[in-house]
Order: sequence, then C-alpha cells, then structure tokens
Amino acid sequence: MTKRTFWDRAAERYARRPVQDEAAYAYTLERTRAHLAPDGRVLELGCGTGTSALKLADATGHIVASDLSAEMIRIARDKAEAQGATNVTFVQTDAEAPPDGEYDAVLAFNLLHLLPDPGAALVGMAERVKPGGYFISKTPCLAGSGISLKLRALLWLVVPVMQALGKAPRFHRMSIAGLEQAIAGAGFDIIETGNHPASPPSRFVVARKPL
Repeated sequence: MTKRTFWDRAAERYARRPVQDEAAYAYTLERTRAHLAPDGRVLELGCGTGTSALKLADATGHIVASDLSAEMIRIARDKAEAQGATNVTFVQTDAEAPPDGEYDAVLAFNLLHLLPDPGAALVGMAERVKPGGYFISKTPCLAGSGISLKLRALLWLVVPVMQALGKAPRFHRMSIAGLEQAIAGAGFDIIETGNHPASPPSRFVVARKPL
C-alpha cells in the first residue's frame, strides 16, 4: 500500500477524530500565531483535513495548505467552503516537493516523523522560506527520555504488526536532539522550543532562516 493510499483511506476517520490534548493544541496555535504577519504568505505542509490552516487563517494574509492525500484535501476544501474561508488555498502535493515560491512562514505539524528522509525534506522546506522567515513545526519524538515502558512496548511489539496490516503509517522514532539537529542542519536558527504535550514529548520548534 502506498502512503497516498493509506492516508486516502484514513481521511474520513482522521477528520472525525477529536484532538487528543486540547490544551497543547491551543498553545501550539497561540505560539504559531505570534510569529505570523497579518499580511504574510504562509505554507502548511501535511495539512491533513485543514483544521489548523483554517484556525490560523485570520492571523495572516494567505495560507497555501498542502497534503499528499486527495481525500484529505477534498475534506479540507469542503470545510473551507462551509466556513466561508477565502484566504486559504488547499492543494494536493507531497511535502517532499513543496509548492513553488517563497513564504514568510512554513508550517509542518505532526509531519516530519512520517517522511522517508526528514533531513532532506527539511532542506527542501528551507528553500521555501524567505530570508528572515520562520519554520514552525511540531513533531512526536518517540526516542530518548520521556517515553514510558508501556509506550515503548507498544512501539516495538504492537505498532509493527499494525503497520504490516496497513493499519498504521510508517514513521521514524525521532529524538528531540536528532530533530533539532536536522532543523539546524537545514540552515535554520532555532529560537523557541517546548514539549506540548510533555509526555510523550511532542516537540514544538520555531526556527528562523538567517537574513
């Protein structure tokens, strides 16, 4: 099963799934808003069904939100139409081949660990950020400290079976240090970090592209 097929099949279920930690999600949006310009041009990669893009739409000029899955994009466009959102454009494309152009901010929430080569993908994302612009991401970091024994057992015993059956996506068990090293290696200066939620850590990173 290809990545696209997996996420197409998961789209309806994904759209119905409630946010697991409302407080952490609200804080992520709040801190992201703090770095968006009212007249800015923003790119979100791996936008899913568009929830975050639509919630952030009133904080900036225009958002181009992309996802690999055609079904995710279909649902996102339906939501945008229902909400009357006019400054969000949803496009289907792979995060490893971002839409052309330069942006004041590039967003990647819950995405990097799902990519075959996060480091190489980050280099491509950096090319889309204007000098002085921002890369803002949030990534589950399931290697290193902060992982319970129960979760470790799940990751090593249950998840591989689910992946083999096509019930779970392939992903990297990234550490916080490895994640931040990859972001810095793509040419960004990291200026803000935090774990939201703290356990298991989902690392929020704001990084800036040097002028």
